[in-house]
This record gives sequence, C-alpha cells and structure tokens, in this order.
Amino acid sequence: MHVIFRTLLILLKARRRSRVSLWESTDITLRALPTDVDILLHINNGQYFSLFDLARYDLMARSGFWNATRKAGWHPVVQAEQITFRKSVNFWTKFQIHTKLIGVDDRCFYIEHRVVVDGEIYVRAHVAGRFIGPNGPVSNDEILGLAADIGHPAPADFQVSEELQRWRAESALPSTRRAAPNAGF
Repeated sequence: MHVIFRTLLILLKARRRSRVSLWESTDITLRALPTDVDILLHINNGQYFSLFDLARYDLMARSGFWNATRKAGWHPVVQAEQITFRKSVNFWTKFQIHTKLIGVDDRCFYIEHRVVVDGEIYVRAHVAGRFIGPNGPVSNDEILGLAADIGHPAPADFQVSEELQRWRAESALPSTRRAAPNAGF
C-alpha cells in the first residue's frame, strides 16, 4: 500500500501515453522520494521491487493487457525475483525503469527491469511471474492466447535463457501442495 498513490498515478498516466506492444521495452521516469530512501539516503533495496511493480503496471496498461486480464478475472503474482546492484540511486535523483518481457517457460513469464540514471544501468532485476484466475493458476497457453486476441501475438523466439531457467529451478520452493518444513535452519 505504500506506493498506492504512485500506482494510481501510473495507471492514469498510462492512458495518455502511447500504446505499446506487450513485447516491447517500455520505461517510466521517477524520482527517488523520501519514502523510497533509507537512512543512507539511497533507494532502499526492498523498495526497488515496489517500484518495479509500477513499471509492470505501465507496460500492462499501455498494451491493453491490464484491462483484458481484469476482464478475465486474472491478477498477476510474482513467483521469484533476483536483483543486482551496481550503483546507488540517491535521494531526489531522477531515474528510469526500463521493463521488458524477456521469455517464458512452462510455468512463468520472465521480466527484466533496469534502473537507469543518465543512460547508465545502476540496478538490474529479473522477475518470474504468473497470473492467477478464479480457478487457480492460469496456463501460459491461455495467457499467450489472450495476448494474441488483443493484438499481441508472442514473438517466435520468446523462450527464457538457460541461465534464468537454472536460477528459477535452483531458487524454487516446494509447491503449495507439498510440505515445506522449516527443519535444520
């Protein structure tokens, strides 16, 4: 909820921005606000993931996918995230978040986010996500079908890299249908 007003603003602004394909790179421009920074006056590591949500909302809204998934009763959820920091984004610094859907595997879609200041990458993250519908997880075939229905057929080479597949497999927790005891911690 701490970025609810920014979320609403992003969704409103998306209505006035140019339409995009679901498969192209997009960007939003933000400024590091007091609510984003920690005691060292740079964006807090955990805050980046909330800011990445904003970038994904922009992509989905501008492509028309947001309205289509809401009509279908679907909502996006994150399965896994990884982030790498190169430089700090300090208080009041203006920056962009570049966002692109980069691939799909048998369970998830993969998104890359880049935090860019003056044309230079400061932070990069990968997010594996899914959609949940009224009856549980939505298959990637259904998601790709909906995307095609609204004019965004998936690129032919829309496969996730082996590196990201390995990361996802190595970081995955057991299914919610299996036990996950906290033993030996």
